[in-house]
Amino acid sequence: MRRFGGHSDSGDIGVEDVQPTYDRIKRQLGEAEGYLMLNLPAKALQILESRSDWATMQFEASLLTGEALRVLDRHRDALKPLEVAAALRPGDIGVAIALGWCYKRTHRLAQAIDALGRAVRHNPEVALLHYNLACYWSLAANPAKALQELGIALDLDADLRSLIPRESDFDALRGNPEFERLTIDPASLA
Repeated sequence: MRRFGGHSDSGDIGVEDVQPTYDRIKRQLGEAEGYLMLNLPAKALQILESRSDWATMQFEASLLTGEALRVLDRHRDALKPLEVAAALRPGDIGVAIALGWCYKRTHRLAQAIDALGRAVRHNPEVALLHYNLACYWSLAANPAKALQELGIALDLDADLRSLIPRESDFDALRGNPEFERLTIDPASLA
């Protein structure tokens, strides 16, 4: 039986055939992730595009590919691998945020809202999902939904309040009394 990638004489694939391939895939994905962490998305993408099949690690490969393309501002190209990742793990927070980001920047706001809405159903306790959903509802000219989601986000994580002043997605809400009430830090009133 050959040790690396070969088949046994009987035609069955042995454990020793699968493990080196799995280790190589894992190492390549780790390398790609490292390049992304170093803000070298083109190098990460080069590794990710070197294989057509990532076997049992398709989710990780799809997410990393989508993230590399997103960082390169290739939002439309990032959608396909991110959609694959979302289909494999519908509740994944990172995938939902990246999908929302790319949908928004490709003028597909309804799909951004859907992606974040699905993620919120799986992860109702994650403030950042509610915050981003509030941004998208604001852009979609639905102040009631935007304020509802923003309120939930701030209840879960009051520190998000510090992001609001420079968040242009909320420009349509500025001057709304409910929005203004949400932006005031309760600690400053004490």
